[in-house]
Amino acid sequence: MDSEKRDGPPLKRYRRQESASSESDVDDYQPYVPVRERKKQLHGRLSRIIQLQTEDRLSGRSSEAEPDSDGGSGTERTALAEPAAGEADPQKEEQAKEEEDAQALARKAKVSLLDQHTELKKKAEATKESIIEKQLKEEQKLLETVAEKRALMAAAELAQGIEYTDPIRTSWRPPAAVLALPEERHARVRRRHHILVDGEDVPPPLNSFEHMKFPPAVLKMLKKKGIVKPSPIQIQGLPAILSGRDIIGIATTGSGKTMVFVLPLVMFCLEQEKRLPFMADEGPYGMIICPSRELAKQIRENVDALCHALHVAGYPELRSCLAIGGVNVTEAMSVIRRGVHVLVATPGRLMDMLNKKMVRLDVCRYLCIDEADRMVDMGFEEDIRNIFSYFKAQRQTLLFSATMPKKIQNFARSALVKPITINVGRAGAASLNVVQEVEYVKPEARVVYILECLKKTSPPVLIFAEKKQDVDAIQEYLLLKGVQAVATHGGKDQEERSRAVDAFRSGEKDVMVATDVASKGLDFPNIQHVINYDMPDDIENYVHRIGRTGRSKNTGIATTFISKSAEESVLLDLKHLLIEAKQAVPPFLAALSSEEEQYLQMGAEKGCSYCGGLGHRITNCPRMEAVANKTASNIGRRDYLANSSADY
Repeated sequence: MDSEKRDGPPLKRYRRQESASSESDVDDYQPYVPVRERKKQLHGRLSRIIQLQTEDRLSGRSSEAEPDSDGGSGTERTALAEPAAGEADPQKEEQAKEEEDAQALARKAKVSLLDQHTELKKKAEATKESIIEKQLKEEQKLLETVAEKRALMAAAELAQGIEYTDPIRTSWRPPAAVLALPEERHARVRRRHHILVDGEDVPPPLNSFEHMKFPPAVLKMLKKKGIVKPSPIQIQGLPAILSGRDIIGIATTGSGKTMVFVLPLVMFCLEQEKRLPFMADEGPYGMIICPSRELAKQIRENVDALCHALHVAGYPELRSCLAIGGVNVTEAMSVIRRGVHVLVATPGRLMDMLNKKMVRLDVCRYLCIDEADRMVDMGFEEDIRNIFSYFKAQRQTLLFSATMPKKIQNFARSALVKPITINVGRAGAASLNVVQEVEYVKPEARVVYILECLKKTSPPVLIFAEKKQDVDAIQEYLLLKGVQAVATHGGKDQEERSRAVDAFRSGEKDVMVATDVASKGLDFPNIQHVINYDMPDDIENYVHRIGRTGRSKNTGIATTFISKSAEESVLLDLKHLLIEAKQAVPPFLAALSSEEEQYLQMGAEKGCSYCGGLGHRITNCPRMEAVANKTASNIGRRDYLANSSADY
């Protein structure tokens, strides 16, 4: 019995401890107070504090020195919500937190709601600004990663470390009377014509062709074409090129860019021919590269017109050559063997002729790349780099386009010597002479609706479509309806394409349906109306398309069909483009919103710094994403550059 008592649990003692513990729990137990009741108590304490502070302020007494109405001091007032020293820690913390909230509310009670709203708005804007600043820094880093790092120079020049520091010198000089004028006059002329220049020692702008010292035969030919006064890009571009400077020319479509680089080239070739005539297999002295065959043919026609006008006036004969895909190379070789002054070519055929040593660039000192951003951006970059390797000496390099994003400008500067950037209007802006109409049309109703749009104006009318099969379908439908229509796209042979363009340009046909092969640089006289059967997936293509009308101070209409298949990023670009050109924005476009306004308030550069689109930022640029996908999957060139085999 004793061992059982010793080994057994002390039942009574255990029960006593349990009882003591339970009694302690009962003493420490705090009844639950509902949230509503706690808020009521908090508001009661707050009201009491505000009342006492108001009484002290009105009576001028210190709340800490004067007793309250109950006989307590000011210290006792502030202690209304203070916890007792012997209370448990959780209760102290909770009451201290409530006291802080009460005091914060008391401070806010002295501030008006308007002031509180202003303070909260400032805090929100400061937070938003910090976020946007961070995003702008990320955009800058992203642009640096995609910016061109390699110099656009010949391989031999890079290997030997040759670097040209001074532009080519020419014999042309501005008139002495113009040189004597102050710089303020030149700045005033540029402001009047909205010309922006960037570079060192920019030649003065000249307001007349006579001041540019062109021979009478050239002036007569220009007058016959209706060109009496130079356009803004010609006012500054021609003096710069005649001075031997490398330039980046940016101007809207139809502004006379072609004459800016054709006129000086013909003058330089004439000077060389008069000094020492070109021998067999010598030349070219100047070369013009462009992305499409139609544009190359058009430029060659302008060159031939100038050369013919000079030859009729008694000057030496100047020969030009066309090197494009789809045309027998024997015609070009017959001119080259006699000695050629000007060569107009597409990159593919030119590379083929250079590789086969059909043509040499030993004496070539003048290179113009028209629609430069298109060629570099859409796959001809390596071809252009290889072409530079065939030059034997320094050359004057010109790059022209209606759209020139910052990425392409950085790329271009690596090839130029002290370049001058001449910008007439914003790069990528639409012509203000074009009335832009955007309509929502269902895909199945677009072909039929074209007939309604053709009633808006008289011929000639251009219709653009993205796909070749759509071009053929539209032409067939129009022919069935009795409309005189022709079609051109990269799937047709060169003879058929040339025949269609010539028939439309001469007025024999009223409507031409085309893919984007006809949107880059082609000059059709008096186009009244451009119809976009579909919205292109790039806003630059849209700008080039509608630029076929409203040329040379004429006006025109551009109608664009929009459907649900159009991407939102392109529609946002279109919306901001319409706003910039002060055109009517349809409701379905106005409903689209972007974060671009927030960036503009921060003073950020407008639009995407990669492609120049106005409705998005570089962080969500669709073209940069497309280029990355194309590089990864090695997709071929698009149709508006003509397929790669066709240009060879």
